[in-house]
Amino acid sequence: MSAPVTVKDVNAHSFVKAYAAHLKKSGKLDIPAWTEYCKTGAYKELSPLDNDWFYVRCAAIARHIYLRGNVGVGALTKVHGGKIRRGTRPSHHANGSGNVARKCLQALEKLNILEKDNNGGRKISSTGQRDLDRISAQVVKTKLAAEQQ
Repeated sequence: MSAPVTVKDVNAHSFVKAYAAHLKKSGKLDIPAWTEYCKTGAYKELSPLDNDWFYVRCAAIARHIYLRGNVGVGALTKVHGGKIRRGTRPSHHANGSGNVARKCLQALEKLNILEKDNNGGRKISSTGQRDLDRISAQVVKTKLAAEQQ
C-alpha cells in the first residue's frame, strides 16, 4: 500500500490546472458577472486572455491556503500581484486586485472548501482538504499513466 498523496507532493502547475478543471466541471462555483470585463490588478493593462481565469485563481487560492493557513485578502493580493512598469523609471511591485481575491474566497467558502479562522483569515476545511487531496491523487495517477505509455 502506497503512502497517501497530498497537495504538497504534486507539481503546483499541474494541480492548479486539474483543480480548476474540476471546479469548472462541477458547475457549483459562483462566478461574478463582471469577470468577463475586469482586470486582475490596477497595474495591468488588459483583462486576462483565458476565459476560465476565475477558476484558475480560485484553484491557486485554495492550494495556497492548503499550504499556509490563516491567509487573508491582503496576503492574497500580495501573492497575486506583479510588477508595475513605469516607463524609464525602475519597476516596482504592485498588489493584485483585492476584490478578485475576496470574491474567490467567498465562492470557495460557499462550496465549503474554506472556512473562517478564529485568528483571522481563512483556513482549509476538512471537506476541502479531502477534495484537494483527492484531486492531487488523480494528478499523480494520470502522470504515472502517461509515463507508462
